[in-house]
Amino acid sequence: MSLYQKAVAGLLFPLHEKLKGHDTVAVHRAMEQSQWLAPDEMAQLQLVNLRRFLVKIGRTVPYYGALFAELDFNPEMVRSVADLQRLPLLDKATIRAHTERLKARDARGLKRFNTGGSSGEPLIFYLGNERVSHDVAAKRRATRWWGVDIGDREIVVWGSPIELGSQDRVRLLRDMLFRTELLSAFEMSQANLRKFVQRIRQLRPKMLFGYPSSLALIAQFAGEQGIALDGLGIRVAFVTSERLYDHQREAIERTFGCPVANGYGGRDAGFIAHACPEGSLHITAEDMVLEIVDAAGNILPPGESGEIVVTHLFTSEFPFVRYRTGDIGTLSERPCACGRGLPVLASVEGRTTDFVTASDGTILHGLALIYVLRDMAGVANFRIVQESVALTRVEVVPREFLTAGMIEEIRQGLQARLGQEVVIEVSEVSALKRESSGKFRYVVSRVSAV
Repeated sequence: MSLYQKAVAGLLFPLHEKLKGHDTVAVHRAMEQSQWLAPDEMAQLQLVNLRRFLVKIGRTVPYYGALFAELDFNPEMVRSVADLQRLPLLDKATIRAHTERLKARDARGLKRFNTGGSSGEPLIFYLGNERVSHDVAAKRRATRWWGVDIGDREIVVWGSPIELGSQDRVRLLRDMLFRTELLSAFEMSQANLRKFVQRIRQLRPKMLFGYPSSLALIAQFAGEQGIALDGLGIRVAFVTSERLYDHQREAIERTFGCPVANGYGGRDAGFIAHACPEGSLHITAEDMVLEIVDAAGNILPPGESGEIVVTHLFTSEFPFVRYRTGDIGTLSERPCACGRGLPVLASVEGRTTDFVTASDGTILHGLALIYVLRDMAGVANFRIVQESVALTRVEVVPREFLTAGMIEEIRQGLQARLGQEVVIEVSEVSALKRESSGKFRYVVSRVSAV
């Protein structure tokens, strides 16, 4: 560790979190200890946190106060995680229908968020400082499993647009101090890929973070160009938000000369699980209860595949209780050889977001197109299908009806990203067919990119 890294982790980061009103440092310190609890001790800690959480939201959140009364559910009498099964599953439609009643009466400083758009209908929800503190702490703990930490040089290949408002300037300054650099995953053109490779060689980061498809594309480009990236001292490549395919893992590890650490979670569901060096995907059990359910909502035992449902125990200001992620997964029947008492996800399916190819050959992350439609007030749902470089079809489920103005806004937005000569066919449909997993795919590309 360098002196600068120690200063960032020991001084700048705690100050940053304190100024934001977060308890991240204390939460992280506790997590570093609790991860080594025996499985039965971990289960007991989880139960204590669950009961505290349910008692609090029953008193402060209008929606759950009424629901508990209707079901004659007394959270103080919860004696097992299995007692959660008395409560209904929470889906996006329910959150949309009861958004205001899901806010705690004593909530302060809630921040509005949207889902990324790659795993179901767009969802507006709110996060409080408690939830953010726990997610940041869990992420830091998982990062440290791989011998890297806050303050080590990091390159992030991500799809969040950077708009230089006052808050974004503060964020850029923070990233500079913390030695984190963002490369946009929206435009993966040959020219940009070359710049990305050059920047990685110049910065010599200790870690990479990004979509698996983005890092695999950079690796593929470097390999085709004969540019070596495996001697830069990169210790680990963290990937998340999409399903990690074997060929992507192999390409990333081969090119960068480091292991790939897969992560699973989302803005809505939280920091659910992350891989340790032994290869197990550990669930953040101090913070959440994870259930696997069948199509009828029945709990499935370890080893059986079903939908992943999560209850985040530190979302009391805007609760996620038995929240349906839409992803399919399986709990492991065995603990990990690393010795941590955190339970293990044996597999996760989903989180697949395709790349699309613009008319000039630029490869764009699917989220670049999703952002065009996801916040349109008149659009309830949609699917974008890139049939070819010259033709993209858009199916829209309108909240009322599809207007000529909406069609033109969609057409202009997509052509601005794909090329003015690309034909954009927009059609109105009453519903969109779900995949076998129960999820939507917003973007389907029939043009091979990675």
